[in-house]
Amino acid sequence: MLPIAVDAMGGDNAPAAIVAGARRAASEMGIPVLLVGRPEDLVDTGGLEVIEASEVIAMDAEPGSSVRRMRDSSLVRAATAVRDGRASAMVSAGNTGATMASALLRMGRIRGINRPAIAIPVPVPQSTPTTLLDAGANAECRPEWLVEFAQMGCVYARDRFRIERPKVGLLSIGEEAGKGNKFVKECFELLDENTWAKSSGAEWIGNVEGRDVMTDEVDVVVTDGFTGNVTLKTLEGAMSALLSRLLTAIDTDDETRRAGEMLSAPLDSMLAELHPDSTGGALLLGVKGVCVISHGSSSADAMANAIRIAAEMVDVGMVDHLSAAVRQDR
Repeated sequence: MLPIAVDAMGGDNAPAAIVAGARRAASEMGIPVLLVGRPEDLVDTGGLEVIEASEVIAMDAEPGSSVRRMRDSSLVRAATAVRDGRASAMVSAGNTGATMASALLRMGRIRGINRPAIAIPVPVPQSTPTTLLDAGANAECRPEWLVEFAQMGCVYARDRFRIERPKVGLLSIGEEAGKGNKFVKECFELLDENTWAKSSGAEWIGNVEGRDVMTDEVDVVVTDGFTGNVTLKTLEGAMSALLSRLLTAIDTDDETRRAGEMLSAPLDSMLAELHPDSTGGALLLGVKGVCVISHGSSSADAMANAIRIAAEMVDVGMVDHLSAAVRQDR
């Protein structure tokens, strides 16, 4: 496998946590890694190869103009490495919009895909995660794009989570076919035609609600990027508040502390299962290369997991599967 190009300068904890995660992926997982960034800022790289990039796109920078103007940025150089065949995938915890723009402009879009989408695995206790897309790439969408999102989500769920026949639902305000605004109703009509589901090997289950996302009732949930991002951030906030309240409750007095000690093993397992670092990040689906977008506050653990996911998606040939899925439905 060609190395995974890692944007060493992207993220709140860059470059230290990013480099540490990259070293862990290389030493513990045997994944070849290529760091991209300013060599003078990258200390203790453990001998990993470095592609020099003199510029850094800030987390709050305007994505499009920054990518076009800052061609020697670590993000653009990482995407270029994939395009030129020097790397097999790119990973970044930096500016999300700029990561998407870099991947799209340098790698290009898969033929037949109108818009790439961000696919995020939402943890489901004691089950496989639910794939939610679009989680923020396209704030406004056309109904036909959601059919493409459904096709891509099926490929991702099958390649990453080994779900042979993913159950696909459309996020709405009710399960009934007539529920939702004009956009959702138009999406439902297109998705309900079933030709895409048969060619994708999927089970179309109709509308689903927000409460279904973290259950095993659905494997892939499609929506527009605005709604998807709000849903994702709401779930993250709710889980964080719940876990915080739980930890506070078991530290109330001596009795609850003893109970907490007895429950420490299952609680640790639950926390690990729900923690964002465990997911490894989101996938940008629809570009001609594997692109993993990690959380801005990614730790070394999160970065190592992101690199692992990138390597796995390269290994299974996810991009080729995405291309085939779109061609088959044409």
